[in-house]
Amino acid sequence: MHIQEWLETVPAVSVYLLVGVVIGLESLGIPLPGEIVLVSSAILAATQDHIDPFVLGACASVGAIVGDSIGYLIGRKGGQPLLLWAGRKFPKHFGPDQVAMAEAKFDKWGMWAVFFGRFVALLRIFAGPLAGVLKMAYWKFLIANVLGGIIWAGGTTALIYYVGIVAEPWLKRFSSYGLVAAVLFGVGSFMVMKRRAKKAAAAREAAEAPVAATVD
Repeated sequence: MHIQEWLETVPAVSVYLLVGVVIGLESLGIPLPGEIVLVSSAILAATQDHIDPFVLGACASVGAIVGDSIGYLIGRKGGQPLLLWAGRKFPKHFGPDQVAMAEAKFDKWGMWAVFFGRFVALLRIFAGPLAGVLKMAYWKFLIANVLGGIIWAGGTTALIYYVGIVAEPWLKRFSSYGLVAAVLFGVGSFMVMKRRAKKAAAAREAAEAPVAATVD
């Protein structure tokens, strides 16, 4: 069976649930490829008439908002010990370097770190839990969470969908390559954030070095 014929058999409700659940779990603080799933699904919606992009964007938005809210509550209850536990379980995502970078963003931007963090691969898994750990006022978190979730999820869905409509003849012929391109996009954004985390760690170590020398 050709990949295009197989994609036509995928139930729309399965796509909606997959997007909502994966993005929700990622926003909650579990390292999952939410952006890759959303981009791939938007491309699928552009080539398959049975998948409604508006429903897809709504499911993604709900998953993002609910997941972030649960992450906030978990962070509020768990506090710093939660970050230490997550660092042991997921050192590549919640290690000292990544946490230091996220905390620096929150110290600088406050509630806007929640909003803009939605658009950055690595910060998406930190926004909710870290806002809770740092005891950000919930009303501030909620505003940034709702706006960021809707604009990121809805905007990404709309952008990729309409780009897909324009490129539909190409996507129908090379649909597998379109999905590969979506995966590469997500991986690329993650690598950019990984490099930023290393820079944040280097800056933190440089700032701590004079203090350690003074103590010695």
